[in-house]
Amino acid sequence: MTTKLTSKQIQLLKDELSAELAGFLVDDYHYTPEKAIDVLYTSKTFDRLQDDTTGLYYQSPGYVYSFLQNELTQTI
Repeated sequence: MTTKLTSKQIQLLKDELSAELAGFLVDDYHYTPEKAIDVLYTSKTFDRLQDDTTGLYYQSPGYVYSFLQNELTQTI
């Protein structure tokens, strides 16, 4: 039996994942929390995370972070 997630559950997953990603940016790039959130929220990775059809919200933080790291290294 498959359980379908509610929109509230999906949003909670996105929020938790976003907090993890921002934390990774603080740790790895030594950004302030404000800068980390700004970098995350303006990224293409965040846009993909917000799109339910990608299913990215259901992936591990490390996996999603690899997309963000790749994006950041290509724009630096």
